[in-house]
Amino acid sequence: MIRRLLPLLLVLPLAGARPTPPPAAPDNLAKIKLPAGFRIGYYAQNVAGARSLALGPDGTVYVGTRGSKVYALPDRNHDGKADELVTIASGLNEPNGVAVRGGALYVAEISRVLRYDNIAAKLKTPPKPVVVYDQLPDKEHHGWKYINFGPDGKLYIPVGAPCNVCLPEEPIFATINRMNPDGTGLETVAYGVRNSVGFDWSPIDKALWFTDNGRDMLGDDKPADELNRAANAGLHFGFPYVFQGDLLDPQFGKGKATSTYTPPARKLGPHVAALGMKFYTGKMFPAAYRNQIFIPEHGSWNRSSKIGYRISLVRVDASGKQATSYETFASGWLQGQSSWGRPVALLVLPDGSLLVSDDQNDCVYRISYSE
Repeated sequence: MIRRLLPLLLVLPLAGARPTPPPAAPDNLAKIKLPAGFRIGYYAQNVAGARSLALGPDGTVYVGTRGSKVYALPDRNHDGKADELVTIASGLNEPNGVAVRGGALYVAEISRVLRYDNIAAKLKTPPKPVVVYDQLPDKEHHGWKYINFGPDGKLYIPVGAPCNVCLPEEPIFATINRMNPDGTGLETVAYGVRNSVGFDWSPIDKALWFTDNGRDMLGDDKPADELNRAANAGLHFGFPYVFQGDLLDPQFGKGKATSTYTPPARKLGPHVAALGMKFYTGKMFPAAYRNQIFIPEHGSWNRSSKIGYRISLVRVDASGKQATSYETFASGWLQGQSSWGRPVALLVLPDGSLLVSDDQNDCVYRISYSE
């Protein structure tokens, strides 16, 4: 009898002993590969559908979504993590775009732009929004907006093509536009832009740079997504006639010359879904990264083998006009052919760290550097 009980006694915990806890769930952040000295952590979690990011003058980070809500992430003790998640607005129509000017939060829905005045003082009791502009198209296909204020003080806002590839019915489709902060003076600054969900201005010469997603259904390896530089207003970047600067569309490109259109500053990966690019203007990262371009690649769907799901780095020369290389900066959100996260947008914080939103993992990360 004793011999029979011995195996059972060996696996039972002794009286007063604590049971062995189950193994911890694997930490996905440990899968992220970064250059030496860089670290990644969570700035905020449970931020459902986190997309565009904007910084308020008091340090509050605002987050747009492609759902119906807009969030605020205050970090009052400046410890590199949000103190709480505050819902600023709900019931909106894909409020992807957020920007801050003069203490007011601007929010772009599909067909209109709203403004929440003195927002930092009213996080818990947001004011009724002012409608800045409500004459944008209501098409949902590529209808979500990225917005930001340029060096000229104007609000820049793209209008994506309402299709995979087509001749849009209205001239405002497939463009990047700008308006005065009060919604007046709308004008187009770039044409032939299929779907830009990210842009920024060079800290060297103030030129507008933007990402653009190439069309689908031409195979795994074409066309490339694009990083474009608009040296001046009025340039045409090819849609729907030309993609990646040198590829005529099989339907709409007939009889067209690629030389008619402005080529990209850099071809990116095919179908990587390049989104909210930013020039790195902080001082925390090593000098080699300053004034260089970081691009979150949301990840491919129109491809038999997935790519993207990473943050890329495009280096530019000292003049700020030439993109000289394209490389991976952060990877690991794609494991094999399964993703656990999809980077969307970036924001450089005053301390020089870099925030990254993720609408699959519902969070905002913070990337920092120390030697």
